[in-house]
Amino acid sequence: MSLLAKERQDLIMQYLIQDGKVKVIPLADELGVTTETIRRDLDFLESEGHLRRVHGGAVRSAYEYGEPTFEQRETINVEGKQRIGEIAASLIQDGDMIALDVGTTMIEMVKSIRGKKNITVLTNSLAVGVHLSEALSRGRFTGKVIFLGGELNPEQNSITGPLCENMLQDFHLDKAFLSVGGVSLKTGITDYDINESHISKMFSNAASQTIVLADHSKIGVQAFSKIMPFHAVDIIVSDVSCPEDWEDELMKIDLRWIN
Repeated sequence: MSLLAKERQDLIMQYLIQDGKVKVIPLADELGVTTETIRRDLDFLESEGHLRRVHGGAVRSAYEYGEPTFEQRETINVEGKQRIGEIAASLIQDGDMIALDVGTTMIEMVKSIRGKKNITVLTNSLAVGVHLSEALSRGRFTGKVIFLGGELNPEQNSITGPLCENMLQDFHLDKAFLSVGGVSLKTGITDYDINESHISKMFSNAASQTIVLADHSKIGVQAFSKIMPFHAVDIIVSDVSCPEDWEDELMKIDLRWIN
């Protein structure tokens, strides 16, 4: 098997998502490369924040001390987030009323919104709001942007709290786009901040359709605060295919996976 580095690394991430861990020697045998090549791949994936090296292999990466700041996350897996953003933006239809919550993937989604007419966008993210304002002023879409007020979390550039929740109760939405911390078949959709999780849940409850955006580093991960069970999601947009052992369950609950 002759694979490019990116192809090998994608396969390694698939194994990691399915099993939670990988070992150097079996990977080298499976992929037909040297153990030194696999170690270099694992070192690279660790530098990107996708895994944690352990003796003889690697395990899934999880944030032990809470989620990194918004600025730190902006540099992680940019290519994957751009792809997710493009797919998510294509799901918006003219006239839609949508919500975008907090997350760096949302910025990539906003960058991909072009040519949509008469859409209304709610957000509780300062950074997303700035990009939406720029896109609207430059005519990349038409409609309006509604920024929810409340208490500022400067590390995550987000707005939460009672004021934000009270405003949100007044809206009915077509679609809620949620950028989350973890997607697990067992524990559902989760995030690291309890206040942001609550707003994301309210977005979902107000919407006819819930669309979760999650790159490969979030698949199989359980974060601190539960947003919703798996069956409450309509679509998951990712940069990797659905894990094979999840496919039957997704069919049962009619959940669509796009990558």
